[in-house]
Amino acid sequence: QVQVVESGGGLVQAGGSLRVTCTASGLPFDDYAMGWFRQAPGKEREGLSCITRTGHARYYLNSVKGRFTISRDNAKNTVYLQMIDLKPEDTAMYYCAAARIGDFCFDSGATADYWGQGIQVTVSS
Repeated sequence: QVQVVESGGGLVQAGGSLRVTCTASGLPFDDYAMGWFRQAPGKEREGLSCITRTGHARYYLNSVKGRFTISRDNAKNTVYLQMIDLKPEDTAMYYCAAARIGDFCFDSGATADYWGQGIQVTVSS
């Protein structure tokens, strides 16, 4: 049974930092590209960042470039999203997703094979 579990969310002040973590089990982790998405109330889900299964390539949404960094540790079946200089508009539910797409990245949720349950990130002004 595949499980994808996010952790590390919470409340942070604007300008602060937070790292969210996603651990997957029940799948060959290094066969999967991993992505982070978020959805704020009343808004559509957006793809924030992705890392290829080998970690050789990364994708970032323009609004988070330079502030968010994705990384993965295949030995731990874990992907991280380090976020700095957080802004109130970063407040959302953050979701981790896995997609078996070869050594490519994805920014569409429709591509994902598995999802985590989501974790709340709240940035106060």
